[in-house]
Amino acid sequence: MAGPKHDLEDPSLYLNRELSLLEFNRRVLAQAFDPELPLLERLRFLTICSRNLDEFFEIRVASLQQQVAYDLRQTGPDGLSPRETLARISETAHELVADQYRALNEVLLPALEEEGIRILKRADWNESQRGWVKRFFNAEVLPVLTPMALDPSHPFPRVINKGLSFVVSVEGKDAFGRSTQLAVLQVPRALPRLLRLPPTVAGTKHEFLLLSSVLHAHVESLFPGMKVTGCHQFRLTRNGDLWVDEEEVEDLLQALKGELRSRNYGEAVRLEVDQNCDEEIVQFLLRRVRLEADDLFRVDGPVNLNRLSAVYDLVDRPDLKFPPFVAGVDADLRHGSDVFAVLRKRDVLLHHPFESFAPVAELVQQAAVDPKVLAIKQTLYRTDANSPLVEGLIEAARNGKEVTAVVELRARFDEATNIDLATRLQDVGANVVYGIVGYKTHAKMLLIVRREGRALRRYVHLGTGNYHPGTARAYTDFGLMTADKTVGEDVHNVFLQLTGLGKVTRLKKLLQSPFTLHKVLLERMEAEIEAARRGEPARIVAKMNGLTEPDVIRALYRASQAGVRVELIVRGICCLRPGVPGVSDNVHVRSIIGRFLEHTRVFSFHAGGEDLTYLASADWMDRNLLRRVETCFPVEEAKLKAEVLRDGLETYLEDNCQAWILGPDGKYARARPGKNTPHAAQTDLRERLGGLGGRKFEPDGKKRRRLRRKVG
Repeated sequence: MAGPKHDLEDPSLYLNRELSLLEFNRRVLAQAFDPELPLLERLRFLTICSRNLDEFFEIRVASLQQQVAYDLRQTGPDGLSPRETLARISETAHELVADQYRALNEVLLPALEEEGIRILKRADWNESQRGWVKRFFNAEVLPVLTPMALDPSHPFPRVINKGLSFVVSVEGKDAFGRSTQLAVLQVPRALPRLLRLPPTVAGTKHEFLLLSSVLHAHVESLFPGMKVTGCHQFRLTRNGDLWVDEEEVEDLLQALKGELRSRNYGEAVRLEVDQNCDEEIVQFLLRRVRLEADDLFRVDGPVNLNRLSAVYDLVDRPDLKFPPFVAGVDADLRHGSDVFAVLRKRDVLLHHPFESFAPVAELVQQAAVDPKVLAIKQTLYRTDANSPLVEGLIEAARNGKEVTAVVELRARFDEATNIDLATRLQDVGANVVYGIVGYKTHAKMLLIVRREGRALRRYVHLGTGNYHPGTARAYTDFGLMTADKTVGEDVHNVFLQLTGLGKVTRLKKLLQSPFTLHKVLLERMEAEIEAARRGEPARIVAKMNGLTEPDVIRALYRASQAGVRVELIVRGICCLRPGVPGVSDNVHVRSIIGRFLEHTRVFSFHAGGEDLTYLASADWMDRNLLRRVETCFPVEEAKLKAEVLRDGLETYLEDNCQAWILGPDGKYARARPGKNTPHAAQTDLRERLGGLGGRKFEPDGKKRRRLRRKVG
C-alpha cells in the first residue's frame, strides 16, 4: 500500500547551502579539539577553519549582503530569503568563532606550552625579552609604520582587506595644537606576524611573539608627547569576488589584471576587534565601515588565527605532526620508464595522494622532448607557478610542438597565478585561450598526440583534481591515464569546443557539463528507481565535495521512496536532508574529515549488476552541472573499476573513525567504532597503496560481495 504523497519541493526538505558550509567548518574545527591527533596538526586544523571562514565571508556573505542591498528577495530551495540567511549565518558564525578561540586559549596553547612551545604574552616577558623586543621594534618595525590621525584633513583610511590594523585613542595636544583623539595604524604586510625569539633570550627552544604584542607594547613611540589611552587591534574583511563583464571586454586577462588591484578594497562585510575594545570605539568603527552589529566579531586573541600556521612550519617536532608518508608508485611507472609504452599496453589508475602524481608530470615531460609528439593540449584551472607540468608545456613549445593551454583565469583567488602562467606560455609561442565566456572551464584534461608509424595516437589523462603537484600531496583525487581511442576522440572534441566554434559534438564515452552530464545522471537515477519498483536490486553510491542541485536532490528523494539504497559521501555542502520519513529513509549521508582533504568525485549505479562507475571533475552542484565545462568519464576495465569501488567508495562507507553522519536536523554526529574494529579510510589507503611498492591490489571477492549486500 502506497504511503502519503510528499511534495518534494517543500522547503523543509532542503538544507540551506551557506549553513551547510558552516557545518563543514564545524567539523574541521572539531579536529582541533581531538586529543588523538598530533598537537601541531590540531593547530593546523584551527588555522584552516579560520582561513575557510575568511573566504566564506569574502564570497558567500558578501554576495548575500549585496542581494539585501539591492532588495533582492528571491529564495532558494530551502525557502530562506537573503536577509533571513544572513541572520542565521550571523548566529552560527558567532558560535563558531567563539569555539575557535576556546580551542586556542583553553586547549591548544596550554598543550603547546606543556611541549615547550610558547607564544608569549606581554605580561610574560622578562627583562631580557623586553630589551630584545624594544631593539627589534626600533630597528625593524618603527621605520615602516605610518599612523593616521583622524580629523577633517585625515579621513578614515581605506583599510586593506584582512590586514592587521590598530585603532589608538590618545590624549593631549600635538605640535600643531591638535587634540585629535583617535588614530588608525595599518600594519604593512611585509612585517612577519609571528616572531621567533632568538635562543639567547628565549627560555625554551620554541618561544614566539605575536607582532601585535610588539606593536601594542611600543605604540606610544608613534605618538611622542601624547598619552595613549587605548590600543586595540582590528581586522576588516571585504568583498573578495571579482566582477568582469566578459561580454564587453576584449581581453579577459587585461581586464582581470585591473580588477585584481581593487580586490583588497571591496565593500566591508565583517569587522573583528579584540574583546576589550571600548564600545564607543567599536561603534565608531562600525559607522566608518558601514556595517551592522551582526557583522561585528569580538575575539579573545589575535584577530587573524590563520597567522598561527607559521608555528607549524617553524617548529621542528616530528612527534607532534603526522608521520611522514611516501606515496606509492606503479611498478611500471618508476622514474625513467617509457610512459607511452605502458599506456599502449594498459590503462593506469592513480589515486592521489596515496599514489604519486609524478607519472602525470613525467608524461608531460617525456612528451615535451619526444620527437614523435606533435601536439599537447591541457586545461589548467589551479596549478603551482613552478609546476613541472607548466615547465613541460613551455619546453614543448620551445621544441616546436603545437601546445594549447586552456587557462581558467577566473579560478577564484588563483587569478594572479593563472595570469602569470598564461603570460609565460604565450611568451614561448603556446596557444593560450581562456575558455568560454560565461562558463568556467573546470574540466581536468590532458591530450597528447603522437605519431606512431603511419598513424597518430592520442594519449589522455583525465582527473578529478587540478594539475597541481602540491594539492596532489594533500587532496584525495583519482586520475586515469589511457590510450583508449574513443576516449581520445572525445577529449579532442571537447578541446575543439573550448578553443574554436561549432555545435555540440556527441561524445561516445565522456559526459560533459553543461550539455549531457546533468541529463545522464538523472537518467541513471531514474533507471535505478524503475529497477527498485520492479523488485530488483538497486543502489546509488556517490562521493563528492558538494550536493546542492535541486533536480538531483529530488531524484534522490524519489529513489529513496522507491526503495533504492542511496549512500552519499559528501565532504562539504549537502542540501539534501536524509532520514525524513517517507522521503529519504533510504538515503545515508556521511562526511570524511582527515589528514587529507577529500576531493574525489566518484559515482556508481548498480545498473542490473553492471556497476556503472564514473569519475568526474564535477560535484552535484548547480554551478558544476549547469554553468561550467566539466568532464565525467567511465571506468570500464574490470580491475580498475574494482579498485575505484573499493578504494573510492567502500572503504569510506566502512569508516567509523573519521566519518561524520548527517542527521535529519542538518547536524553531523561523529561516527564511533564502539565494539567494532576501528576503520579509517585514509589510514587504510595509506597502508595499502603507499610506499615504494605502489598499488598491490587484488580484487577481494568477499569485500565486493559485502558492498553489494550493503547497497543492493
